[in-house]
Amino acid sequence: MDKLEIKGKWNEIKGKVKQAYGDLTEDDLTHEEGKDDELLGKLQQKTGKGRDELVKWINSL
Repeated sequence: MDKLEIKGKWNEIKGKVKQAYGDLTEDDLTHEEGKDDELLGKLQQKTGKGRDELVKWINSL
């Protein structure tokens, strides 16, 4: 399983995620170090996509 690697670039990634999924709120995209699973869970609920799919997509940004 891929690891979510977003350290240091989160603000840039967050903007791209918001563009792709306009219904996500700032609270949905709050990322705290070590809480990748919580963030992915919120994204899965909002987008209906699987964890692995989301990890690959976010890492590609």
